[in-house]
Amino acid sequence: MREAAPLDLWVVDPARFSAVHDADFVRERTLEAYGKHYEIAWPQLEYESARPRLTSPLYGRLKTRGAVFGSKLGWERANWFAPPGAEPVDRPSQGQANWFEAVGAEHAACREGVVLFDQSSFAKFEIWGRSAAERLEWLAANRIARPVGGLVYTQLLNGRGGIEADVTVARLAADTFYMVTGTGFRTHDGGWLREHLTGGGVAVEDVTEAWSTLTLMGPRARDVLSAVTTADLSSAVFPFGTARLISIADCAVRALRVTYVGELGWELHVPAGNAGTVFDALMMAGAPFGIRLAGYRAIESLRLEKGYRAWGAEITPRDSPFEAGLGWAVKLASGIDFLGREASLAIAAAPLSRRLCGFTVARPDLLLTGRETILRDGEAVGYLASGGWGYTVGTHIGYGYVRRETGVDDAWLRAGSWELVVAGETVAATLAMRPLYDPKGLRIKV
Repeated sequence: MREAAPLDLWVVDPARFSAVHDADFVRERTLEAYGKHYEIAWPQLEYESARPRLTSPLYGRLKTRGAVFGSKLGWERANWFAPPGAEPVDRPSQGQANWFEAVGAEHAACREGVVLFDQSSFAKFEIWGRSAAERLEWLAANRIARPVGGLVYTQLLNGRGGIEADVTVARLAADTFYMVTGTGFRTHDGGWLREHLTGGGVAVEDVTEAWSTLTLMGPRARDVLSAVTTADLSSAVFPFGTARLISIADCAVRALRVTYVGELGWELHVPAGNAGTVFDALMMAGAPFGIRLAGYRAIESLRLEKGYRAWGAEITPRDSPFEAGLGWAVKLASGIDFLGREASLAIAAAPLSRRLCGFTVARPDLLLTGRETILRDGEAVGYLASGGWGYTVGTHIGYGYVRRETGVDDAWLRAGSWELVVAGETVAATLAMRPLYDPKGLRIKV
């Protein structure tokens, strides 16, 4: 067998499933899937069968506050929150859905005030042992050898230089690391870690259910967090890209200063048994600052504006960090060996035949969902991997790979006239060469 598949096989990968997908789940879900086989394919439609399977300790608190849940690898996750008087249910639409305005309000609160996301479904792994640092350095494309308290965003590459995982790694001690990855990739990423790390003085443990994650984001996040902890949260002491152990309501919390929405904030990883206590403390402290709960549909809109990548959409095992605009996170200049280094050197040295690009479409009556064809001067050169509405920038946003055998460079991109084929209609599009919101990343480091 090859070391890595020659194309993205995620849609047929058994690692899409987990232990919750037992015979009962398959039986219930199959009946619903067959019943919907000839129905209209509504955007973002959630299945209703075989639920709930896994719930956050905060599930009840969120439900009473109007949460409308979706499901990811068995986990119930709040997609959005219905405001008072609104029915907490999805109504599918080929245009603006019934949740559009509510998600917009959550998005605005994150950009202008402060929000709290429950991301307890994040897959989490602890990696430790006398060889943990050395082995992780070999497995990760970015530098892992940071001081204790360092937090690293990195890809894990395969032998072809493709992205097998997109993760953050916190160094808790000299020989102990805490890795966080997406909900849906728990089986896949856990399998990759165990295959490449275990043995030889390294242990890997899945601690997903042991830790809840409350993500506090927005310009007022420091104000709220300061009201519930005595820890120094200033950028001088607690800068972006670091992790600290802090106390909230007498509970020990792993605070990771990182963001996926482009604002000041922290992921607060809390022992699951203390999640309710910390949640209540944050909501009470946040009341004077107008804190509100927000869900995953707001996260999607926020990250699209920032150009943050999502594994399984803009980045997959067939995409290299250099094609995806993530070459800055690859330690080629260090001279340190890592899995995928030789392939990465070859990719970086040659003209890129494909590059991830952003596009905007001004017409509000359309809907970008991904898979729309990208046209340059009338010729098809790729398709969107993702799409959605950016509430702050006021436009549709899509990302997709543009292809050209002789190389995709800035000059060729800027010289083209761009269009997208949306639901059979060809519409004008604008190429976005940098993030649409806060392109210099100043807001996340204040």
